[in-house]
Amino acid sequence: MNAVQNALRHFPACALLGPRQCGKTPLALALKKHFTETHHFELEDHADFTRFDAPKLLLEPLKGLIIIDEIQRKPDVFPFLRVLLDRKPDIKLLLLGSASRELLWQSSETLAGRIKYISLTPFRLGEVGNMTQLWERGGFPRAYLAHSDGVSEDWRKAYITTFLEKDLTILGANMSPQAMRKLWMMLAHYHGNILNYSEFSRS
Repeated sequence: MNAVQNALRHFPACALLGPRQCGKTPLALALKKHFTETHHFELEDHADFTRFDAPKLLLEPLKGLIIIDEIQRKPDVFPFLRVLLDRKPDIKLLLLGSASRELLWQSSETLAGRIKYISLTPFRLGEVGNMTQLWERGGFPRAYLAHSDGVSEDWRKAYITTFLEKDLTILGANMSPQAMRKLWMMLAHYHGNILNYSEFSRS
């Protein structure tokens, strides 16, 4: 929270990057109380996504903090955001998204000198203190804080399916979900061993 507040104090825009479900949106919404006026757009919501077909009409009248969630779904809006920040010093932009190649390239090209990047990860050991639970459930909040191990496992399975079938395509991966799942399984079984590329290529 402090890092994001500090970034918005010194930069007109801040990009909060991290995997889906790692807590980006709750953190962004917690910042609302620090601004007299806030606007939140969720680009996975079809209504909000469609409104960004005309970003000038949508954003130019606004003031305060503008939060745009899943910004990588609208990479073509970055050039307008640069113009908006230059014309309206009374606004702050908080962009949430996955650290995709396209997102980083677009924002670095168009918002250079105007944006601060902050990476958000799932829970770390220093944040939770329970190494066994973190090892068994992983650090994603909904998996780690689930009521039971079974609920946590079901959530992780659903998350992996969504990531393989949807997110990797958005991030630019050109591999089928089935092939990627096989690669993940191979990597999991080789975890902690010496990496031998020839064995992977044969598989």
